[in-house]
Amino acid sequence: MTVLSDPPVARPATPPAPPPSLRSRTDELRAVQEAASEGPGPQATERQHAKGKLTARERLALLFDPGSFNEVEPLRRHRATGFGLEHRRPHTDGVVTGWGTVEGRTVFAYAHDFRIFGGALGEAHAEKIHKLMDLAESAGAPLVSLNDGAGARIQEGVTALAGYGGIFRRNTRCSGVIPQISVMLGPCAGGAAYSPALTDFVFMVRGTSQMFITGPDVVQAVTGESITQNELGGADVHGATTGVAAFVHDDEESCLDEVRHLLSLLPSNNRELPPHEPTSDPADRRTASLLDLVPADPTRAYDVTQVIAEIVDDGDWTEVHADWAPNIVCALARLDGQVVGIVANQPTALAGVLDIAASEKAARFVQTCDAFSIPLVTLLDVPGFLPGRDQEHGGIIRHGAKLLYAYCNATVPRVQLILRKAYGGAYIVMDSRSIGADLSFAWPANEIAVMGAEGAANVVFRREIAAADDPEAARAQRIKEYKSELMHPYYAAERGLVDDVIDPAETRSVLIRSLAMLRAKRAPLPERKHGIPPL
Repeated sequence: MTVLSDPPVARPATPPAPPPSLRSRTDELRAVQEAASEGPGPQATERQHAKGKLTARERLALLFDPGSFNEVEPLRRHRATGFGLEHRRPHTDGVVTGWGTVEGRTVFAYAHDFRIFGGALGEAHAEKIHKLMDLAESAGAPLVSLNDGAGARIQEGVTALAGYGGIFRRNTRCSGVIPQISVMLGPCAGGAAYSPALTDFVFMVRGTSQMFITGPDVVQAVTGESITQNELGGADVHGATTGVAAFVHDDEESCLDEVRHLLSLLPSNNRELPPHEPTSDPADRRTASLLDLVPADPTRAYDVTQVIAEIVDDGDWTEVHADWAPNIVCALARLDGQVVGIVANQPTALAGVLDIAASEKAARFVQTCDAFSIPLVTLLDVPGFLPGRDQEHGGIIRHGAKLLYAYCNATVPRVQLILRKAYGGAYIVMDSRSIGADLSFAWPANEIAVMGAEGAANVVFRREIAAADDPEAARAQRIKEYKSELMHPYYAAERGLVDDVIDPAETRSVLIRSLAMLRAKRAPLPERKHGIPPL
């Protein structure tokens, strides 16, 4: 028998969910943004802090003026697969990029986030940096990189390596166009170390930052030498031995504060002049203390940094490469509020001679100042080039020629001041009138000659001295004659090789007036693709 069932009871249809509103979507966006900003979580942040290091965003907050940072691509994620990468796709992909202001001026920066993939560079990571570098070049603003990464992301293979190539190409294209500053705040190994090497200034922090091409494990495997990361490529190694680091600091806070100060001394790009800063230090202030600071005896040492401090505005100056090649001082300072680059021989270190390291240090500084329209003041007290087999075999001819080339090629205002002795080829190389200095001044104790009087007398009057009844008396007489005829303070001025012999107490005012006259200098170079410096 067929049993008839009751017909199904119709139930009312579930009403469709209302479409998301713009307000709800905005709430969702805020949640995503907060998650991206916080990163992988508090444990990863604690591990970073335990190493004595700040996070990427904490570093950017110290670099930029408060509330001025604008992030670019904060939601970017990689698209790589394999080795479990498809299950780990954090926002930012391990690098925070953007722009902000430093003392009101636009600056671009990127910061590796070591908490994400150890800051290692992958395809998306690299593309973010490429975009930021292109923006910095287009906007004509400085670029600062806060480096704390483990190199190329191995899981992404050759794609990661290509990303580094794009960074290197942009570093080179922007060289001399916008200031580029690298701040090393963690490890930087392998090919990744070449990007900082291509930039204008490198900062390092003791104990936490290292740079090397091959790490300690590889060194030990290949050579059998056991060495730590800091011994191989720590901040002090690169600050004092290799010259890679221009500035070395004990902590990140002081390091980033110094980066801000350096930016205040640099123009935004090569089409602008460095920023002028009003000063209460009078332009005509006398520098009478220099009369007692520098001994007239050319064999007695003094600290040339005290001379610099007396001349510049408010005694405030910033030394570059302070621990490398200390026999020459390179510094940025202001004269009457205008930024100048100062190159000075340092008599307290190797008597101020030029050697391989000093030549390279000064040559790079001169080229940097010339690229960014910073006038050059050269303070001269040099006995010559350092003699010896190590220097000759190390290539002092080629390295010394780098400094000569840099000065000869520089088109910014150039003023030379001879404090005391200026002997031989070193006198020519240190921005003499013959290689293009606009103005040359000298103090009354100056000695300009091929060599010192003692050496010159021994060479010129060798036979006469040897044949004399009293060789020592004959030598003393000839030294006195040589000094009086060829090394008196006015010899070079009489021949137009020095523009004037000045009172040391008037040094500051003479330099300020000279640079003011030269401010509109134009010195076009010959038409060419580029010169070929003695690299």
